[in-house]
Amino acid sequence: MDRLHSRAFAPFPPFPPFQPINLSKTFDLRRKVPWWDHILDPGSDLVNRWNHIFLVSCIIALFVDPMYFYLPMVGGQACFTMDVPLGIWVTLARTITDLFFILHVFMKFRTAFVAPSSRVFGRGELVMDPREIAIRYLRSWSFIIDVTAALPLPQLVIWFIIPAVKNTSASHANHTVSLIVLIQYIPRIIIMFPLNRRIVKSTGVVAKTAWSGAVYNLLLYVLASHVLGAIWYLASIQRQRTCWERQCILERNVTHSPSCKLEYLDCATQQDRERQAWMRITHLIANCDAFDDKNVQFGMFKDAFTHHVAEANIVQKYFYCLWFGLRNLSSYGQSLATSTYEGETMFSISVCIVGLVLFAHLIGNMQTYMQSTTARLEEWRIRRRDTEEWMRHRQLPPDLQERIRRFVQYKWLATRGVDEESILKALPLDIRRRIQRHLCLALVRRVPFFAQMDDQLLDAICERLVSSLNTKDTYIVREGDPVNELLFIIRGQLESSTTNGGRTGFYNSINLRAGDFCGEELLTWAINPSSCMNLPLSTRTVRCLSEVEAFALRATDLKFVAKQFKRLHSKTLQHAFRYYSHQWRTWGACFIQAAWKRFKRRKLAMELAKQESLYYSQYSDGEGYYSDEGGSGSGSGSGRSSSDDGGEKAQHLGATLLASKFAANTRKGVSSHPKLPGDDVLKMPKLFKPQEPDFNA
Repeated sequence: MDRLHSRAFAPFPPFPPFQPINLSKTFDLRRKVPWWDHILDPGSDLVNRWNHIFLVSCIIALFVDPMYFYLPMVGGQACFTMDVPLGIWVTLARTITDLFFILHVFMKFRTAFVAPSSRVFGRGELVMDPREIAIRYLRSWSFIIDVTAALPLPQLVIWFIIPAVKNTSASHANHTVSLIVLIQYIPRIIIMFPLNRRIVKSTGVVAKTAWSGAVYNLLLYVLASHVLGAIWYLASIQRQRTCWERQCILERNVTHSPSCKLEYLDCATQQDRERQAWMRITHLIANCDAFDDKNVQFGMFKDAFTHHVAEANIVQKYFYCLWFGLRNLSSYGQSLATSTYEGETMFSISVCIVGLVLFAHLIGNMQTYMQSTTARLEEWRIRRRDTEEWMRHRQLPPDLQERIRRFVQYKWLATRGVDEESILKALPLDIRRRIQRHLCLALVRRVPFFAQMDDQLLDAICERLVSSLNTKDTYIVREGDPVNELLFIIRGQLESSTTNGGRTGFYNSINLRAGDFCGEELLTWAINPSSCMNLPLSTRTVRCLSEVEAFALRATDLKFVAKQFKRLHSKTLQHAFRYYSHQWRTWGACFIQAAWKRFKRRKLAMELAKQESLYYSQYSDGEGYYSDEGGSGSGSGSGRSSSDDGGEKAQHLGATLLASKFAANTRKGVSSHPKLPGDDVLKMPKLFKPQEPDFNA
């Protein structure tokens, strides 16, 4: 028992110690990927925005690099120096642009590409694997070009390599810097071609507007002129230095002292006594004078020294060289006065060829962009001129010509020559519906009749609405003509009149304004399920009193909507249509007027009958009174009672006659409208025009 008791009441084993759950492992997959590990879609907005930014930085870099050619300058008599402040600013600007090139290389490593095997239809499949992207980029030529363009070589050469090299001449330094800049300038130009292609492929155009496109092409033309001016300035400095070095070598062989040294051409030796002594006896300046170039032909570089361009500050120097480049590119080098040097002649030939190519391409593109801004206007002018010639050829009346001119002018002001229907047809169905809903829904809701409809029916109607423009004194429809569209007025004023089929003395006129509609005979025709294909005839004449903007719903479209949406057959919409329809209002007024006239005639006839019956009763009573001499009192009493009985009989007789006429008319209406075989099966809607009231009844 003790064992059983001990087993029965043994304590529970202790719980294991509490261990916290490692949430980091649980939500490891939900952790956000850092931005530097994201793979970018080449067609995304971020990549497109970066391409535009990098294109602007490339253009700035192409403007900055030729500024290194302006560093050498004439610093004194027969010596050259370097513009150190300009070098600092150019180095700073180029370092900033180099950062964009380095960032562009990083973007290439994180941008996906389309697999060539998937380019069967559409865009293809994107390869998002970073390893495959890196391998593909490293194996391509674009990686070598991008890295070459991103290296800061001119900064290293100017500020580190040249100062470290001992006994280097200024000429050697200039040649080194020029060579490095030209070596990097070529890949930077090459980068722009695939960059332009990517931008056009993703967005369609480089510039979104015509003016920005024109400015972009003009900027490229100015860039070419800037490069040409910088090269011309550097070549001018080199021509002057070549002349001075040649003359210095000639004077070195002369047996007078002191002799010329090439180090004297550096402005850093201006304070040297030997150089100062040499300057007093040398003929270097006189023999290398650009004003008197009998000994040395400066050719096309003469202006750099006759106008003191080589000695001017950077602002004057830059704008003069830019003007030189623009002038010669625009004139294809015709104003260049070259010498007999082969290099100068080749330079002039290249200027002519480059000017022709750039003027044909860049200026041609700029002209295309500029013409695109006025293309619609020019097209409208040509159409208007053709219209004028056609009207004169056909000898149209002056009033008709004036109406045609007003319509052409009004259509241009309303649409600016844009064909909206062709634009909408080129779009997908869903986008077209949303556009039509945005344009037409609020305007259609202003029509009281359509305010009773649901959104689905309104969307179907808005999808099929087309714009309609009409000028003053234009007839929308005439009485008796087929009605082919239901018109909803947005702006303007119209006059709707009717003569009831040409009835003599009948005329009704109302004014239609924004929110009204006309052509409701078409709605009755569309709702009728057994209506024939012939369009209904208009019962009114609609004329524009001013310029009218409206939306039109054509007969076929309205018939389709009426078949697809049974909501259009509801009694609520039919009553709303009758309430807001001007034709139904006119018919109602005519019926009330005809009924009132019939009531007045009937009342007048009853009054006349009553008066005649009273007259005859009094006349008969008078004869009895005079014939009976002795019974005057009794005769008079009998006369009054007989008159009262006669009036009551006349009233009963009139009521009987009216009841018989009403029954006869009812039987006549039933007999004139025999029952058709299908009347018991097909219930026709109650939205038909009532019978015309008879005013002559």
